[in-house]
Amino acid sequence: MKLLLPALALGLAALAALAGPAAAQRADITIGMQLEPPHLDPTAGAAAAIDEVVYANVFEGLTRFAPDGTVRPGLAERWEVAPDGLSWVFYLRPGVTFHDGVALTAEDVAFSFDRAMAPDSVNAQKALFEGINEVTAIDDVTVEIGLDAPKGDLLFNLAWGDAVIVSPATADDNRTHPVGTGPFRFERWVQGDRVELGRNPDYWGEPAKLDKVTFKFIADPTAAFAAMMAGDVDAFPVFPAAENLAQFEADPRFQVIIGSTEGETILAMNNARPPFDDIRVRRAVSMAVDRQAVIDGAMFGYGTPIGSHFAPHHPAYVDLTGRYPFDPEAARALLAEAGYPEGFSTTLALPPPAYARRGGEIVASQLRAVGIDTQIVNVEWAQWLEQVFTNRDFGLTVVSHTEPMDIGVYARPDYYFGNADPVVRALLAGLGGLTDPEDRDEVLRAVQARVADQAVNVFLFQLPKTGVADVRIEGLWTDMPTQANDMTAVYWRE
Repeated sequence: MKLLLPALALGLAALAALAGPAAAQRADITIGMQLEPPHLDPTAGAAAAIDEVVYANVFEGLTRFAPDGTVRPGLAERWEVAPDGLSWVFYLRPGVTFHDGVALTAEDVAFSFDRAMAPDSVNAQKALFEGINEVTAIDDVTVEIGLDAPKGDLLFNLAWGDAVIVSPATADDNRTHPVGTGPFRFERWVQGDRVELGRNPDYWGEPAKLDKVTFKFIADPTAAFAAMMAGDVDAFPVFPAAENLAQFEADPRFQVIIGSTEGETILAMNNARPPFDDIRVRRAVSMAVDRQAVIDGAMFGYGTPIGSHFAPHHPAYVDLTGRYPFDPEAARALLAEAGYPEGFSTTLALPPPAYARRGGEIVASQLRAVGIDTQIVNVEWAQWLEQVFTNRDFGLTVVSHTEPMDIGVYARPDYYFGNADPVVRALLAGLGGLTDPEDRDEVLRAVQARVADQAVNVFLFQLPKTGVADVRIEGLWTDMPTQANDMTAVYWRE
């Protein structure tokens, strides 16, 4: 027996040697995205794809959105608000550096906000900073924000990608070579193909678990399916072809992750241009569209019908889908009352996402059924941003607004669909001074009702988050409370 024990030990050692060392945990990942960002500066563009690459990964703000949509501390570890609500003092985390090694200071915060608020600013969400009259660096790690009036949503607004903190030394180059403070550093952008990020070894917070993240741009849904099946892409957080989800669910290699987004998908109408400047026409268009048919036909049943520009998962949500129910006969009668008994002709600009292209075909057919001759014009994102969003040269368009709680756009006179309702503006002005959640929710319910009543746009559905990933991947967001692919907690299960 004494001879058997050493022999057994030697045998086990030999087997272990043959097996080799344990496989190292994988530390790279390739994330699929349908749309390529036009550039990589979240403070200088409206395209959601920008934040989908850089939010929380490369750039950070004083506050940030958590996966459940709550607002958490970001670069500011804490804050204090004055009793009158007119001053907020933020205390920055010590030891934070930008990716170029330069230390973050309160002066960078003041620069970032002054830049966003400047008359010549190209920030797509300048409204976030309305009411801020001064940003002052008290010392290196303390900054004060002065307000014209109390602003109950300040922490929420500062969590947007449009409010991230940038360095004066590198701000002008962030479009092509972004430099932030996040857990990943920009490495390379192969335009038309991918953006590569690398782990930031000097990150102030909990280090990223991945060494490398590649965002791969695949516009065609069929190609996206092929890339997932072949393993060329490890995860597609917003998969563009809902018809393939059942096949992924049946394959043990994959997990299908269904959640919600902040994306209100609308048929936007150019309220500043006839005939859509007539509320009767807008109401007629609203009643000509069968939301559920669009959801079933374009999204294969995924998506929640909405009746105003508000997310169903928000506590203040009101179901207003019955305000203008699908009623083609009533739509025809309203068109006749408005002076269009034979209908009229218009164009429908459709950007690349499947919800727009597929949904737009269904919407156009429904509009034609009530006499609105609808000509579809397919446009790329760059063309949509210039022609529709910037120049407001369109009749109709289908698009999903993915910014969090962005009903405030209905008070903006310069916004692309051209309806700045004074009632909405007054309600939202009052909202800013409220801090009690129930008081704020009551105002938000009134805003939803007013936007629905005015039929500014046709409210179709809340965009679902239909994600597909390798079954071994952990840490991906289920919901999308902001337009982001936050990779800070993502890892491969061993």
